[in-house]
Amino acid sequence: MAARLRAGRPAWLTPSVARTEILSGLVVALALIPDAISFSIIAGVDPSVGLFASFTMAVVIAIAGGRPAMISAATGAIALVVAPLAREHGLGYLVATVILGGLIQILLGALGVARLMRFVPRGVMVGFVNALAILIFMAQVPELVDVPWIVYPLVGGALALMVALPRLTKAVPAPLVSIAALTALTVGAHLAVPTVGDRGALPSALPVPGLPDVPFTPATLALIAPYALGFALVGLMESLMTAKLVDDLTDTRSSKTRESIGQGIANIVTGFFGGMGGCAMIGQTMINVKAGGARTRLSTFCAGAFLMILCIVFGPLVSQIPMAALVAVMILVSVGTFDWHSVTPATLKRMPIGETTVMAVTVAVVVATHNLAIGVVVGSLAAMVVFARRVAHLAEVTSAADPEGGHVIYAVTGELFFASSNDLVTRFDYAGDPDHVIIDLSDAHIWDASSVAALDAVETKYAARGKTVEIVGLNEPSAKIHTTLSGELTGGH
Repeated sequence: MAARLRAGRPAWLTPSVARTEILSGLVVALALIPDAISFSIIAGVDPSVGLFASFTMAVVIAIAGGRPAMISAATGAIALVVAPLAREHGLGYLVATVILGGLIQILLGALGVARLMRFVPRGVMVGFVNALAILIFMAQVPELVDVPWIVYPLVGGALALMVALPRLTKAVPAPLVSIAALTALTVGAHLAVPTVGDRGALPSALPVPGLPDVPFTPATLALIAPYALGFALVGLMESLMTAKLVDDLTDTRSSKTRESIGQGIANIVTGFFGGMGGCAMIGQTMINVKAGGARTRLSTFCAGAFLMILCIVFGPLVSQIPMAALVAVMILVSVGTFDWHSVTPATLKRMPIGETTVMAVTVAVVVATHNLAIGVVVGSLAAMVVFARRVAHLAEVTSAADPEGGHVIYAVTGELFFASSNDLVTRFDYAGDPDHVIIDLSDAHIWDASSVAALDAVETKYAARGKTVEIVGLNEPSAKIHTTLSGELTGGH
């Protein structure tokens, strides 16, 4: 019985796993503080609003989410969506938007929006990862401009420490050691460098739940609904893409439906606690999973809990952490996140040009817009175009005449859909063929109305010359769609 209980207990109860999870959560919490403050500034709200959101999102999603070890908190994408509303109408309307957005996410999750992830092709996923790495790196550049010269050797030293330490021991996360070492050095040597405290004041008390300060009227709903829908879609897309990325990194599967609903629950709770909402935070997730080695929900919960403890209990000490230490951590994460194999000459030479184009389009759009969701949508559309162009050439038409001249047989092979059937009408000799024409579709498949319309057009052209067309060889699905739609697509003309 004892052995059975040990076998069934959660992995995070194992001391070695718990140590890894707790320490990784601490590193993530330290990295969350300046980012949450920055995103609050983008959204036009007090820094505490972003910090409260990061706290509640991480704690709730650790329980309700479908992807263990993934970090959800206040993000730049969400900040950009809600910034116009917060700027023009105030915090109350922002909070109401977060709550409504969470409800929409729960609805979308229940309706199965997570299943759409299967339509994201590999080229888009690789582009998503590479663009993410570039954005993480680009976000650190402002921290390296117009700063004291000592910042550069501090960043270099932190990077060297994080690369070298894992070769000696992995008992303590290298990023945590680097942050502690640089903080001790800058404080002890009285070095005047940018610190976490320069980004904004940390909260001194826990958030208090309450209702948003808005009139509960149809006019309010009409105002916040478009923002809430955008909030829900952007948040779900980033979260589901991040969950898929973590699945690949850890060779495990996660429930995307549960994650979608969990994101909604977390945002509703965040809204009632006065937070700005959020979604999966890709950079911090990479710190947790790749740099920290975390694999369970405990690390996510600890990240949120430590965030508030650090702010409220150790605020003065945390404020003295040099930004150079956090910049070094994120630079290392960006380098580790980038899929370098995807851009090697050998890979590019073997990869179909369409796949490379989709990856490049995804990267370009994400970097240009700073919005991962837009990049994924545009990349997926590009992949669809590439696929359509590729399979459009797979439909072939060959003819064989009856030796006695009584009829001609056209054999159509391949997949017939809107792209491949467009030029089908031009592949027949309407004037020169005999009076009876047979179109054999034994090796073809009809997928859509465009193909049925094309076959109708062929029949119409032959009928105008007094000739008959017989279509044979339809498989069951093709016969069903052809019987249903033939003659109905142009009003019978």
